[in-house]
Amino acid sequence: MKTTINDIAKAANVAKSTVSKVLNDAPTISEATKQKVRAIMKELQYTPSSIATQLARRSSMNIGFLMNFDRKDDFLNPFFYSLLGGAESVTFEHQYELTISNINNRDNDFMNQYVYSKKLDGMLINPSVLDKDIAKELERLAFPFVIVGQPKEDYGVGVTWVDIDNNAGGSMAANHLLEQGYSRLAFLGSNPEDPISHSRLTGYQNVVSSLREAVDSSAYIRLGEANEAHGYRMMNELLDLEIPPDSVICVNNFVAFGALKAASDRGIRVPGQLGIVTFDNYPLAPYTTPAITALDIDTFNLGVLATEVLFDKIEQLEPGRQFQSIKPELIVRESSRRK
Repeated sequence: MKTTINDIAKAANVAKSTVSKVLNDAPTISEATKQKVRAIMKELQYTPSSIATQLARRSSMNIGFLMNFDRKDDFLNPFFYSLLGGAESVTFEHQYELTISNINNRDNDFMNQYVYSKKLDGMLINPSVLDKDIAKELERLAFPFVIVGQPKEDYGVGVTWVDIDNNAGGSMAANHLLEQGYSRLAFLGSNPEDPISHSRLTGYQNVVSSLREAVDSSAYIRLGEANEAHGYRMMNELLDLEIPPDSVICVNNFVAFGALKAASDRGIRVPGQLGIVTFDNYPLAPYTTPAITALDIDTFNLGVLATEVLFDKIEQLEPGRQFQSIKPELIVRESSRRK
């Protein structure tokens, strides 16, 4: 039997009128009572018809971008601002405003702050913010959201996410090196739990594993912190092997810069003895000596795509699109060019 507002009131030990006021986010009701009533609604899987209709009819003219940053370096990442720029460009075209929120260490409070209160018409969400329970609740409320980045788990058919096709990028980098005559391809990546690095590594492995005279590619894979110091260390480890690689794919500019420095310190010619390809064109790849071949990751366009898909959901144009991706562009420079 369908749960009613009377059932919610009885379970919460409050008046029916109090439940109605919670549904309308009345300021006269304490935050503690609101959270208690909303928790019971969720537990009893109660979806008031008013929420679905009000989400569709009432517009805050505002969408949110939720991320989970816990380090200063996250905010200094230029790709974050490029992503926001793309999102803002589409938001402006729709005459909406964009609310940016870092919910680090705030549990699921954003559901009360933005969703139940109807302060947003939709959300762009970083995968680290989401889990299955939150995704299920957003789906239950028919609240529009798009995940920016590939989620770590499957949230169901109705959940939409967009990302750079990092897997394809790893394959593009490996195929480029093979076309240039390299045969012993290495990969310098980030920590194993980093989904972006893992996807780029998978693309690389898909190519090298299919080679007729494939060497043991695991010997040429190094993972660590994605910075210059670790790039330098990992490259030196590879160069110390009995049969060192003749080329390397780096997960980002900083790792590539460290790898290039390690080669220079050991008198290894790039690209003659070692070819280098990196993900991300900026901030270093065009300006090193030699300039580094790069897979350009267009995060501005990613922000545009994610926000366009979100507005499609808000306007109920194409709710069924589950996954959209953008392929990187290969920019060939001196660091890998042999032909």
